[in-house]
Amino acid sequence: MTTFSAVTTTGIYCRPGCGAKPLAENVRTFELAATAEAAGFRACLRCRPYRVAGPVAAHSPELVCRAVQLVIDGALDEGTEAGLAARLAVSARHLRRLFNDHLGATPDQLARSRRAHFARRLLDDTDLTVADIAFASGFGSLRQFNRDMRAVFRASPSELRNRRRKADRLAADGGLTVRLPFQRPFDWDAVLLFLAERMVPGVESIEDRTYRRTISLDGRPGMLEVLPGGEDHLLLRAHLPYWEGLIHVVERAARMVGADTDNFPALQHLSGDSVIGPLVKTRPGIRVPQAWGAFEAAVHAVTAQYISPAQARIQVGALVRDLGQPVPGLTHGLTHLFPSAEVVAAADPARLGRPECAKAVHALASDITDGTVILDGGVALPDLVDSLTAIDGIGDSVVQEIALRLGHHDAFPHANPLVREALRTLNAPADAATRWQPWRSVAAVQLITRGAELLDGPETRALVDGVQVSDPINT
Repeated sequence: MTTFSAVTTTGIYCRPGCGAKPLAENVRTFELAATAEAAGFRACLRCRPYRVAGPVAAHSPELVCRAVQLVIDGALDEGTEAGLAARLAVSARHLRRLFNDHLGATPDQLARSRRAHFARRLLDDTDLTVADIAFASGFGSLRQFNRDMRAVFRASPSELRNRRRKADRLAADGGLTVRLPFQRPFDWDAVLLFLAERMVPGVESIEDRTYRRTISLDGRPGMLEVLPGGEDHLLLRAHLPYWEGLIHVVERAARMVGADTDNFPALQHLSGDSVIGPLVKTRPGIRVPQAWGAFEAAVHAVTAQYISPAQARIQVGALVRDLGQPVPGLTHGLTHLFPSAEVVAAADPARLGRPECAKAVHALASDITDGTVILDGGVALPDLVDSLTAIDGIGDSVVQEIALRLGHHDAFPHANPLVREALRTLNAPADAATRWQPWRSVAAVQLITRGAELLDGPETRALVDGVQVSDPINT
């Protein structure tokens, strides 16, 4: 777990491992960079804490975690704390109090810190102009950008750009390349295997340990590539129609591969368990990959409950070819964007695949379109379960699979064949999963990975070239 150390005599905060050696009585610790900044400290120029993946609300109540997710998704780029609170059905005053109690910073302070840290990374990693970086980082104006950068880093963007080190700049062979920092250990091959089993042909591709996918930004196509970088980061290469709001593309990509998460609380809770503990200790770098598109993940989960994973990929791929927007000129098998819920809701259910799942997929798309179902970080897990299980053909285990991909910490798809296989071989008692609350999503992905090993065999190549179940892990 990342803990930032702030020195009261210098007004500077540092990441773990910084060479500074202050007196212990002069040091305060913070779990969030935003908290240190809210307390009046600035980032160290030597260790550059903005370049590490820090925890976000890992120990906080669910409401705070949901609010943080909405902040990360951009709820405060143009909105207000009052609007965010209303979305969560609490008062703005109560929300600020919760943030101060559990994070030590207000929602606005957290949003400002994340925007400033992302901009600082772009100043290091890229050759984008200062103006482009301002809007790519979610700032509403250059004036706001300059003001907040001076508040957080005590220097102007131009001065910060001039300070970057020679090795910081990432050369890109097309597109824009940025770092995706993670906390070690990080199991990239397990992430690839998880994504490969749910891969949508035409939309996603994995080759030579590189994940690629098409994305839509306001209806305009783009493409992302994620590949190994260094000992503490992956590399994201983005090919986008414009750079405005890039911060949200990068943060969604980090969540999609599990890089922007703090596994420490989950590992601490699960490692002592007699059933799941040995798996966690053997592969502590396994993360919970979230979905790039919530509707996309939901369609796959609904489809996969009726047929095998391979058949589900074929059927969802056929839906994409039929209803998705073509994207010409791409390689690596990428051909289409995943269709929106509105497009699927307007289609004839007969075009959505096998009758047993087409009805459920069509109803799901219709309910998302009319707002009956909301698939975002602002919905509590019980409410998500209620809204989805109200659809004929969608049961609790499918909802748990969807919830896992949406980032809910305690989702547990108990009917997943790989989960069942792993539990069977571990001789797990019927109530084992109840002991893993509130971190059952991490336990589920551990079991899914183990189940894939058991069913495929340790020497069997995974679903795509370059990923092997038996490959060494900690990138």
